[in-house]
Amino acid sequence: MENTTVTRVLVTGTSQGLGLGALGDLLDAGAQVVAHVRRPEQLDTVGRAVGADVPGVVGDLAEQTQVREVAEQVAALGGVDAVVHNAGTMDEALVLAVNVIAPYLLTALVPAQRHVYLSSSMHRGARLNTTRLAGVDWTGTRPTVSYSDSKLLVTALAAAVGRLRPGTWANAVDPGWVPTRMGGAGAPDDLEAGHRTQAWLALGEDPRTHVSAYWHHQRTQQPDRRATDVDFQDRLLAELEQATGTPLG
Repeated sequence: MENTTVTRVLVTGTSQGLGLGALGDLLDAGAQVVAHVRRPEQLDTVGRAVGADVPGVVGDLAEQTQVREVAEQVAALGGVDAVVHNAGTMDEALVLAVNVIAPYLLTALVPAQRHVYLSSSMHRGARLNTTRLAGVDWTGTRPTVSYSDSKLLVTALAAAVGRLRPGTWANAVDPGWVPTRMGGAGAPDDLEAGHRTQAWLALGEDPRTHVSAYWHHQRTQQPDRRATDVDFQDRLLAELEQATGTPLG
């Protein structure tokens, strides 16, 4: 009997760039999608861009309350099989909230077999004190981590989820330096290859994706060794649980 199960995927940050591209790739592959945007009017723009009416959830991922509301909206739509944690920022006042805390909370609050996290090769340049994580202001009142730091943290989060949740595939993706609003029009890497990798991992149809790993253009790479340090991962999860009042589960 033919398998008629359709994969359903939440993609965060779909108003443009990598997120919008991943959304289109998933639709082309026959998946159902849930588009996340910050403002309700952006859903119409997304629908026109992909040529289809898509269900959406709305919320500012810089605000924990709104992240929780996004999770509730996803549940009301019937849940998802995978989450592409694509939304990101380079604004150092927001990198901790958007690039790290929001993916952590959505991982904790949105049940899914597959989680895909947006990393960056810049995570290798992080100067964060991973031994103590001292000096990090998890409230976001003052900026205490750089963009590179945030990408090391989310890469470590992905590795921790893959380690601690049997049966869950948690993958981090370096999309490359691609021509998005963040990357700039002159960025030299392949935008399509970046979002294609996110969608490919979220679909989980290729047996090669049935792992938890670090990827660049559909090939595994070794992340910075700090991201795979179990002690660092455990310290990070403890800090995130305290900062959000929510365990990873």
